[in-house]
Amino acid sequence: MKICSAISLSGGQGKTTTVFFTALLLARQGKKVLAVDADPQANLTFYLGHEVQLDEPSLFEVLTKQVEVEDGIYSTQYESLFVMPADRGLFKVSDFLSSSGAGAFILKQRLRKIHDMFDVVLIDVQPSRSQICLSAVGASDHVLIPVEANVKGVNSLVDTLDFLNEQAELEAFTGSVLGIIPFRDRWVGNTQTLEGRQNIAAMQEFAGETPILSSIRESEKFKNAIRQGKLLSDLGQPDLQYPFEQIVEALTHE
Repeated sequence: MKICSAISLSGGQGKTTTVFFTALLLARQGKKVLAVDADPQANLTFYLGHEVQLDEPSLFEVLTKQVEVEDGIYSTQYESLFVMPADRGLFKVSDFLSSSGAGAFILKQRLRKIHDMFDVVLIDVQPSRSQICLSAVGASDHVLIPVEANVKGVNSLVDTLDFLNEQAELEAFTGSVLGIIPFRDRWVGNTQTLEGRQNIAAMQEFAGETPILSSIRESEKFKNAIRQGKLLSDLGQPDLQYPFEQIVEALTHE
């Protein structure tokens, strides 16, 4: 079982979009996938069509060990794709994780119990240096860094790389950065804008040897596909799907 988190320390960088389409594509290819929503905003949970009921355990109850891990996992409308949902109660988990003395490793310990159940676990991570983020990083074999193709995104990339390096030095992060994914890259027709080229070039300067993957272009087609719960190729946009195909290729051959 491979565990991969989408991490950026700023909001609006494309983490949920990346996890959603990558999860659908992996499931479509026959992989058994668990999507973990580790953001109290719970957008991934909503995108996957799940609504946490009052008596249903979510990631919060799994992390705090109120339930067994399997009890926090639900099927979705997609074959082979399951979700461990979030709700706003997840905001309360930081106190538990910070007081546990092993917060960076708790999610890893929990997921170890379902090692034989899934091929890939994808984690959509809260965009901050939170205890939830620390725990997701500690659980991850691989990390993806979605980055908006603008100045804010470049600054977020710098902060995120610094954070991951800090965790690696502490041996809390022992995985690898699979790649940086430019998000909302603006194109006019078949021509990338100057802003997009310049910001992606800036990302490369800070990335070092970490690969810059194909960019997710700015397009309403992504929102349309999410609303319909479909892949881009289902809507006749296979070119827009390529970045997620590249992620799947990198994940399955690691």
